[in-house]
Amino acid sequence: MRRNVVNSILDHDRQKPFDEISGFSVRPGNCLLKGATKMNDGVNFTIYSQYATSCELLLFRRKADMPYAIIRIPERYRTGGIYSIFIYSLKIEEFEYCYRFNGPYDPSRGLLFDRKKLILDPYARAVTGQRAWGAAKPSGAYHARVVRDSFVWRKADFPRTKMEDTIIYEMHVRGFTRHKSSKVKYPGTFAGIIEKIPYLKKLGITAVELMPVFEFDETINTRTHNGKRLLEYWGYNTVSFFAPNTAYSASLEYNEEGTELKELIQLLKDNKIEVYLDVVFNHTAEGDKNGPFMCFKGVDNSVYYMLTPGGEYYNFSGCGNTFNCNHPVVVRYIMDCLRYWVTQYHVDGFRFDLASILGRNRKGIPVGDPPLLRAISEDPVLAETKLIAEPWDAGGMYQVGSFPAYGRWAEWNGRYRDALRDYLKGNFWNAEETADRIMGSPDLYKHGYNGFRSSINFITCHDGFTLHDLFAYNHKHNEANGWNNVDGANDNRSWNCGVEGPTDDPVIRALRLKMMRNAITVLMCSRGTPMIYAGDEFGNTQHGNNNSYCQDNEVSWLNWDYLRLNKDFFNFYRNVIAFRKKHPVISRPLQPAHCGLPDCIACGANPDDHVIGRANKVLGILFAGHEEGAVGDDVVYMAINAYWEPVEIRLPALRAGLSWGININTDAGDNVFYHKNAEFLKSPLFLLKERSVAVFTLFHQ
Repeated sequence: MRRNVVNSILDHDRQKPFDEISGFSVRPGNCLLKGATKMNDGVNFTIYSQYATSCELLLFRRKADMPYAIIRIPERYRTGGIYSIFIYSLKIEEFEYCYRFNGPYDPSRGLLFDRKKLILDPYARAVTGQRAWGAAKPSGAYHARVVRDSFVWRKADFPRTKMEDTIIYEMHVRGFTRHKSSKVKYPGTFAGIIEKIPYLKKLGITAVELMPVFEFDETINTRTHNGKRLLEYWGYNTVSFFAPNTAYSASLEYNEEGTELKELIQLLKDNKIEVYLDVVFNHTAEGDKNGPFMCFKGVDNSVYYMLTPGGEYYNFSGCGNTFNCNHPVVVRYIMDCLRYWVTQYHVDGFRFDLASILGRNRKGIPVGDPPLLRAISEDPVLAETKLIAEPWDAGGMYQVGSFPAYGRWAEWNGRYRDALRDYLKGNFWNAEETADRIMGSPDLYKHGYNGFRSSINFITCHDGFTLHDLFAYNHKHNEANGWNNVDGANDNRSWNCGVEGPTDDPVIRALRLKMMRNAITVLMCSRGTPMIYAGDEFGNTQHGNNNSYCQDNEVSWLNWDYLRLNKDFFNFYRNVIAFRKKHPVISRPLQPAHCGLPDCIACGANPDDHVIGRANKVLGILFAGHEEGAVGDDVVYMAINAYWEPVEIRLPALRAGLSWGININTDAGDNVFYHKNAEFLKSPLFLLKERSVAVFTLFHQ
């Protein structure tokens, strides 16, 4: 008891002010509380800088550009490389803050300290950024605000969908509802997405993957081309990793963006839809040596960025700098960030942009056991969080099938995209690889992976053509980007079906729709986790632009009028999603089927032909199994004719009393793409029309 009393007295004494600085009562802060933290009697400020010689905290009145107080943090308040100060009686509703650092300036060593620069707290939970989209902050400097978390999560029963049951919908927050055709009250915002939740539920997806929602500066590389202002629309130039983007708020006041994002996440979860964030830890908005000072350059440039021996920035991101992901300080920073979004925003997963950079050491060399990737994979807070890698970078690393997965990571399967695009447009040379991709890429996802669950299958995404444009353009058309059409990928593996771009030819238009049906049918009948790009389900177009990163206009915004114009295709799309959900044998191996069919095989036009040649014009894929507790077997057979002529196929032989029924026939016409109840086939022979896909299930006579 005596010991507790003594400790209580000591704790009380420690809470008393130690000093008076600039009119404020202060004491040494708690250096373990990172960023700015509201306490009972004031605010605790903590920031790390290994090489700074002094640190000043600047306080501003709300919306002011000049500080009302400059507090030099005493050297004795520094613990190691951490400056920490507690300031009494600060009301978080009344101030904003940033820092200034002094220290050596020696670019050859990567040291860029400049006391004149105003520096944003790396741990800022809210910032005063572009409150209005596209309007740069007049002072040019970002300020941080202290957040009081008043949001009450209404329900803890979150979806926790298994990876094999997940269907991912990639969307851009602004682009999803910014077009007037969306008819939402708050277009281009988190609130705008809320109004579309019934639509997402009707479509049948189980997760949304939000393109970057951290604070970014869309005005940082503003250009004008042909009289149009071009912004950094996608959001991959992060300014603040802990703060939601202010411009995505429907409110005109700062700091509502966090509440609105939480409300969106809550309502999505209420509707059994998980939320993944596209996170960009490979670089920041500060760019190369000519880029702005916002945060990390001024805090500790040589710690946060990969630098050459001469102090230049490595550029494995293609964006001017590369985050020093495997420096111990940066590892802790990224881990803190991920934990924050999981614990405070209840995020279900992350997609890591250019994730191969996360496996490079401080010299930019790929390593076999990267500290950051291991830390993420083994962290208890992230134990149920879905981890998705984009397994390549701009420095030449391509790790599809070789990413350090630690049994946890899934990855964007770029080889699935490439193989399916090639085969569906009639390049038969890769038939064998196409079969492997449809069956879950067993050749890729072996040691260290989680089998087919590691494969995120996709045919389109934000980076490239939309599904419509994939079958409407042979070549990219990025002239509006202002780079003479040299930007964006040239290897699109697309096919315009006979005419480049828009056409009134009914034959070509019908063929394009069929090719789109083919693509989504194969995607939804492939083992692995399917990902679709927002707007593809109703034929949205970007008019041939395959790199719309700077197009904050009708090029990138979803035009919801296409939903009305292509309502039959939309219905086909959601019914194919429903078909996948109805047949779990597609997404996972089950117990052996009672009917005697093998669990998973690939064949040609004849099921007895199990040797897939490099030029098979027809592919047959069989998934068969029995789910525990189910009445009958779950059997799905998909036949793909990539040839330009009809081919007669033979379906796998069945025991007496069983027959095949056809569920999906992409050649069936504009109004009957999908048969909800399988149509009984009297013969095992079926004429598979040119460039079409048919899907069959077991039928009990």
